Amino acid sequence: MAKKKTKLPLAYKPVGFVLGWVGGALAGKAFRATWKAIRHEDDAPDALDRDRKWGEVLLAAALQGAIFAVVRSAVDRGGATVIERSTGVWPSSDSHGRD
Repeated sequence: MAKKKTKLPLAYKPVGFVLGWVGGALAGKAFRATWKAIRHEDDAPDALDRDRKWGEVLLAAALQGAIFAVVRSAVDRGGATVIERSTGVWPSSDSHGRD
């Protein structure tokens, strides 16, 4: 007997939004702390900072991107795991064969 698919992906959207917001805040704090540890500066360079060199700007962008990607993946995966444990349904449009 086949299980009926649950429409959890739509219900998960608000949870995913909140997790994304929290993850972004955590990633921002992690990036600022990492930049301060590496460069001993409170502010990381921005692409439009005239007084910063290309290398500094690109290093900051790469580091920020990597930290945001790792934190977002960890938060998304953790949230999906909690949802699956509590409901029995993996929160994605394609459950990759999970029933």
